[in-house]
Amino acid sequence: MRVTIVGGGISGSYLANLLRDGHEVRVLERQQPENFRAVCAWGASYHEMRRLLERIDVEFDEYVFHVGKRMTVDLGGECIEVPLKGLCTFDKRRLILDLHRRVEVTYGAEVRRLDEVRGDLVVDATGFHRVILPRLSKDYYIPTLEYLIRYREPPLDDFYVKPIRPLSGYFWYFPLGNGLAHVGAGDYYKRHVEVLNEFVSRHGGEVLAKVGRPVRITPPRLAKPISHNNVYGIGESVGAVYPVLGEGIIPGMQSAELFESLFHDGRLSEYPQRLIEHFDPFWTAFRYIRNKIKRQGNPLENLWLLLGIFLHMKTHELRYGMEIRLRDWLKVVRTYG
Repeated sequence: MRVTIVGGGISGSYLANLLRDGHEVRVLERQQPENFRAVCAWGASYHEMRRLLERIDVEFDEYVFHVGKRMTVDLGGECIEVPLKGLCTFDKRRLILDLHRRVEVTYGAEVRRLDEVRGDLVVDATGFHRVILPRLSKDYYIPTLEYLIRYREPPLDDFYVKPIRPLSGYFWYFPLGNGLAHVGAGDYYKRHVEVLNEFVSRHGGEVLAKVGRPVRITPPRLAKPISHNNVYGIGESVGAVYPVLGEGIIPGMQSAELFESLFHDGRLSEYPQRLIEHFDPFWTAFRYIRNKIKRQGNPLENLWLLLGIFLHMKTHELRYGMEIRLRDWLKVVRTYG
């Protein structure tokens, strides 16, 4: 089959590599390689990234910048030290460009409509923009801003986050090694720029790059249609972003993995429902975050949703790269609830 993947980010590039044997696969990427920008903080679970990339014979260790030992969660009056289990930062840009070299990629392809794309099967991997699939009837997203900063003396040596009341976003500091760090913030109520700039003003450093973008937290259950005619969505275009963390790298790659398995089994028609089922914990997380942001839901309902989030992450600690402790979650909620 001729498969055209629109969007050469991490999800689209990974899917192209999964499908490249036995099919005619090409990727349409709007950026040029010399100016390619891989947005987001580049943080993910070492264990899950290694598993995913082993499927396409790529050694993840070659791209790792920093493997954390602890994550400090700043609650204002006190800090929680969360033991980490493989949470790391990695060279996402270099990884994506290396994945491009293994498949056919057309750069500078500014696709705006489906009729501009040829292929027996078209995959929308355009992330938040969702260029090919129909628009969502209702979308939820968090605006974010992130700086790449070079420090002579980094203010922190490991992962650091600070929630924004009322759990409507958070500030993050992700070390990249060699004095570099991704420093950013996102907030539903758009106070993230103030929070971010206050940190930068206090700690200095040379700002090398700035990226502002919205992050979709609409889960797959609400990101319909997931397929339309011969178009299927993967990654953030169909809500594969964990609402609690705003994390989309691994969910996006997992959606590509699910797509590939059903495609090769001749059961691609099952993909939309299977995607919704696979990311059902994201629906639980979304409802909790939405209730906290909108100050909705009764305390019992919110407690039940919080326990659902805790149990999901507790049983997948290596997937999330951190130790999940109920007392930590309850302390955050009491402080910012």
